[in-house]
Amino acid sequence: MAKNKTTETNESILDFINAFVEDETKKNDAFELIKIMQEVTHFEPKMWGPSIIGFGSYHYKYASGHEGDAPLVGFSPRKAAISLYVYTSPDDKDELLSKLGKHKASKGCIYIKKLADIDVEVLKNMISLSLENLKKLYPSN
Repeated sequence: MAKNKTTETNESILDFINAFVEDETKKNDAFELIKIMQEVTHFEPKMWGPSIIGFGSYHYKYASGHEGDAPLVGFSPRKAAISLYVYTSPDDKDELLSKLGKHKASKGCIYIKKLADIDVEVLKNMISLSLENLKKLYPSN
């Protein structure tokens, strides 16, 4: 079975943001997202792989036998957009996204251009729900 590429590392978050994020607004948003996610999760930020800042972790195992560890919530300040990694249940997803503000969404990510485009209180709620949902799905954590 293939080894997961996205694993927790000991790399410096400050070094990553300063080296990787060129846009000042996105850099400031990255530092603000760290504060927000840390406040809601009570976890210290950690680098996951080369470009994801994650908070907390859980161990998953799929029916296929594939398993690994992932951050409970996280984000990556990529060039095109900030990728937010929060798990929303299918029951809540559409309603929460309709209240979030300007974004694009895929199955596993929410993409925003800048924090000013979204309702941060809705994001905080999504982070809290992500923690609850993942604890229910993976109770051994």
